Amino acid sequence: MKKLSRGLAIGLVLLAFVLPLTAHAQSGAHVDVLTVDGTIDNWVDGYINRGISVAEQDGAEAAIIVLNTPGGALNAMQDITTRELNARVPVVVFVYPQGAWAASAGTFITLAANIAAMAPGTTIGAAHPVDASGQNIPSDENTKVTNFSVGIIKNIAQTRGRNVTWAANAVQNSVAATAQEALDQHVIDLMANDLNDLLNKIDGKTVKTAAGDITLHTQRAGINYVDMNIAETFLHTIVDPNLALILLQIGLLAIAVELYNPGATLPAIVGGICLVLAFVALGNLPVNWGGVVLIVLSVIAFIVDVKLNSIVLTAGGLVMFILGGLLLFTPMTPQPPTVPSVSVSPIFLLVMGGLEAAFFLFLLGAVVRGRKFPVLTGREALVGAVGIARSDLAPAGTVQVKGEMWTAMTADESIKQGDQVQVTGVEGLRLKVVKK
Repeated sequence: MKKLSRGLAIGLVLLAFVLPLTAHAQSGAHVDVLTVDGTIDNWVDGYINRGISVAEQDGAEAAIIVLNTPGGALNAMQDITTRELNARVPVVVFVYPQGAWAASAGTFITLAANIAAMAPGTTIGAAHPVDASGQNIPSDENTKVTNFSVGIIKNIAQTRGRNVTWAANAVQNSVAATAQEALDQHVIDLMANDLNDLLNKIDGKTVKTAAGDITLHTQRAGINYVDMNIAETFLHTIVDPNLALILLQIGLLAIAVELYNPGATLPAIVGGICLVLAFVALGNLPVNWGGVVLIVLSVIAFIVDVKLNSIVLTAGGLVMFILGGLLLFTPMTPQPPTVPSVSVSPIFLLVMGGLEAAFFLFLLGAVVRGRKFPVLTGREALVGAVGIARSDLAPAGTVQVKGEMWTAMTADESIKQGDQVQVTGVEGLRLKVVKK
């Protein structure tokens, strides 16, 4: 019975982890709203796919994606746009709130919707491949990347009846547009101030889906928010350059602690988890692995410095860490136009470098130096101590060492009561002594 209860509890925990944070059942006319804020990664891909499936199954008038993104992974973008183009329910992408943008991958996702809408003060476009410094890449490889991306976005725009020329320019020439400019150039279908305004404006529109033509009835429709589940939220959150660097550093530092304290176990577990999460985050960002190598080398330099206490190694480790952080998100090869330009904050990088140096020089260094000090407590501390024989030792007897009475034995000579003795070893609760 206990095993059954425990299994049920574990099952409920896992179910809560993978199900959406909130469940919404709707019986009347409603729309399902998904919120995408941040990088387009594999978890956003899974979330949008699940959200559109929910809308198809629960009879929603439309699946509305509220979008604010700097871009993301090419494969995730392709999966999302393919899902939009083949959805059996109308898909609406709404770039919102004011100040939001649909850059890089976000441009493709917006154009692939049945209805594309933007709030005033939002931006769309600028999806040209660039190098690490943000400059155009004059190379054959760049041409291939650009042409491939142009082909994708032109097909999307043509399928949805949008401005194909502007879509191609967004990739080829880094064209961007405000909401009003995008509306004037037939890049989007309408502008809306908020979600309620959007529902009023799309009411009565007829769109073509994989299930055929559907007319929207959204003016009085209820709003059903389909949220990310806990797993999607957590994994999407760590896909951030600063968090990725933090996880990488914690993982490396924890492994260093385990190396200096074999068998501690907890540092190894923490380090392993953090390193796995760091590589998960890095795998969804445009990473220069040379930067990762420099960061790992900086930790090695600090570890060696703990032993050698060299200013050169300290300075070298700090320089390698800062250079590694600066290079971490500056890939050498041309990146697809869906990928956003990301970087670690310079101030954050300096703080992290200082904390790493302090950790090795003061905390871990103090632990290592402490190992060199003589043991002051426990039985080991008795070795070398001087005491008084309280009885004759021939060869066994009683001695007083550090204010306590001990059974003692001498191997080389007879010791008289009152003689000074020195401890040479400890066997269980008995001391081995010689005459002082």
